[in-house]
Amino acid sequence: MDCRTEDLGDALAFWSAALGQPGAVDPDGKYAVMQGAGNEPRVLLQAVAHESRVHLDIETDDIAAEVARMERLGARTVDARPRWTVMEAPTGHRFCVVGPQRAGLQANGTLWDDG
Repeated sequence: MDCRTEDLGDALAFWSAALGQPGAVDPDGKYAVMQGAGNEPRVLLQAVAHESRVHLDIETDDIAAEVARMERLGARTVDARPRWTVMEAPTGHRFCVVGPQRAGLQANGTLWDDG
């Protein structure tokens, strides 16, 4: 979740209590990570300068291929960075295509067959 805040610790205190997930702010104060039990989704908070919003990160081992797949589905690229690409779905929702963020992508990820 993108949080427009000067103190991510305050945001973490609220969302950690609201979701019942423990978390910690990273040393530079830009990100906080909360982890649910088992295979529950991991929730990240990010300190940002723009309006607060929720966005998804889609993990992939091939960012260019996943961006191309998303574009074929109707998404558009908003901003391409070296380690991630910001995209917008046809519904107007922003999301990022990122490299692997945690172990197990190869074993648990989806292999897409666009052929």
